[in-house]
Amino acid sequence: MAGHRILGVETLHEGWGKLLLLRIELPDGHVLKREVEDHGAAVAVLPYDPERRLAVLVRQFRAPVFHAAGKADVLEAPAGMLDEDDPEMCARREAGEEVGLTLRDLEPVGAVWTMPGVSTEHMHLFLAPYAAADRTGEGGGLAEEHENITAVEMPLAQLVEMAEGGTLDDLKTLALVQALRLRRPELFAEGSKAARES
Repeated sequence: MAGHRILGVETLHEGWGKLLLLRIELPDGHVLKREVEDHGAAVAVLPYDPERRLAVLVRQFRAPVFHAAGKADVLEAPAGMLDEDDPEMCARREAGEEVGLTLRDLEPVGAVWTMPGVSTEHMHLFLAPYAAADRTGEGGGLAEEHENITAVEMPLAQLVEMAEGGTLDDLKTLALVQALRLRRPELFAEGSKAARES
């Protein structure tokens, strides 16, 4: 029995994003059609200050969330599309543009399919320690792209409470916070639900 085969690719729309229609032959010979948002690769980074036990996130308007839930903005880790070949270079660039940080050490968490049922987006996730002296710019994103980003420095303990309370609703950010908790549990010892209950 043969494997999966792409029989055809049609571009339905091409703008900021690209919508494709794929015709795919399954191993049993059945042909199906699937619409795919062709987004490509991206990065997300969670900068954290291990001394002050803080993290820097961004708050920004997201049109899909506004459309689906009426929510005006989302709290999330700095992120962006991979414009160059090197994910680490892209993560450093996004941190500089969005939150004004110069990041040195990056800790790879993994590369994940963010919405494998509908999108080609493959996101490289990083953790990045920083110190107060690494704040070298204002951040805010690119004016020409109307990003209107607000950098938010917040306690790691507050992120834990949001994660445990179900209010940290951006998936990449939730994954990065949980990865940091697994790798550096001592940073979350105070203020976490587990610490309060023990």
